[in-house]
Amino acid sequence: MAAMDTESAPLTLESLPTDPLLLILSFLDYRDLINCCYVSRRLSQLSSHDPLWRRHCKKYWLISEEEKTQKNQCWKSLFIDTYSDVGRYIDHYAAIKKAWDDLKKYLEPRCPRMVLSLKEGAREEDLDAVEAQIGCKLPDDYRCSYRIHNGQKLVVPGLLGSMALSNHYRSEDLLDVDTAAGGFQQRQGLKYCLPLTFCIHTGLSQYIAVEAAEGRNKNEVFYQCPDQMARNPAAIDMFIIGATFTDWFTSYVNSVVSGGFPIIRDQIFRYVHDPECVATTGDITVSVSTSFLPELSSVHPPHYFFTYRIRIEMSKDALPEKACQLDSRYWRITNAKGDVEEVQGPGVVGEFPIISPGRVYEYTSCTTFSTTSGYMEGYYTFHFLYFKDKIFNVAIPRFHMACPTFRVSIARLMTGIAVTPVLPAIK
Repeated sequence: MAAMDTESAPLTLESLPTDPLLLILSFLDYRDLINCCYVSRRLSQLSSHDPLWRRHCKKYWLISEEEKTQKNQCWKSLFIDTYSDVGRYIDHYAAIKKAWDDLKKYLEPRCPRMVLSLKEGAREEDLDAVEAQIGCKLPDDYRCSYRIHNGQKLVVPGLLGSMALSNHYRSEDLLDVDTAAGGFQQRQGLKYCLPLTFCIHTGLSQYIAVEAAEGRNKNEVFYQCPDQMARNPAAIDMFIIGATFTDWFTSYVNSVVSGGFPIIRDQIFRYVHDPECVATTGDITVSVSTSFLPELSSVHPPHYFFTYRIRIEMSKDALPEKACQLDSRYWRITNAKGDVEEVQGPGVVGEFPIISPGRVYEYTSCTTFSTTSGYMEGYYTFHFLYFKDKIFNVAIPRFHMACPTFRVSIARLMTGIAVTPVLPAIK
């Protein structure tokens, strides 16, 4: 009879063993763990089991074991303290914090001055004051990033990349929030746009649309491009760089830390290299990287400016008698309409480089298209230094260039101005 009473006794939460319950709780999100505290005393005790909060601290706040040891706090306490500080950004914090950590780790041995130029994070009240000043809410992911680092000092080189040609230099600094607020736009054409970057040499900025206006999507990041054919100063086209601040910032960081953007003389150069854009002829390898320059481009009239960086390298295993000198270049340039232009000329950028085993020669040049994309290919003609009557061609791989997605100014769409084509040119 006693056995029957035991078998029929109801199964309660209090009678369940601890280990299975902890296993179940380990699959819950932090919100559910907190809610469990209000269900019963037993669940309140179990949901406070410190190892349960370790995963959430790592997932949402990227807190390491070393940081925990330094702060001498339990995991739950660390989670709650961090949430009290930056909890409103919990959906953005991990991605943005990781991007900042990765970027600093990568740049510290390569561009130490750039890392030293970063400012300490802004306070919540500072960001609230900026919102009051501009009369608009800042995107949460923008605020989150600025809680970590409040931009950088206005120095060269800038964190957001550089570009250098013979008569043109650009280096973009990441603006601190107060400087950005000073450049907040209320004028027609850039209404409700906040500058993210600034180049002291060109005046170029990347903007974020903090409100949807004039055909822009809210939180979109873009380069402005004044319509040079319209009489209306509000006619400003846009080259779209990112759908959100997070998209813009993390994609840039990924390009840097993956080695996609080269570091040259302590600066990040925003050249994009296609790994397949390499050609080897004998002992000589030619590779190409390209970049679009929005500050020298326009949608109206259609004029898209690109720069390319070419690396010519002779294998270190080549025989000494393979040393040679570049005599001339040949280019075949094709735009998106299929129009072809051929260019021939002596040397490259006024030089006739000598290539010997293990030596590398690099140079930068540029071209423009009247279409949004195009490609170039060709060859160099060399002669051997020890056999000057022997010449040979070295292939330049085909490389493609395309401008970012752009959006035409709503002022132009309303007036319906016709577009006049511009012929492509090359330097």
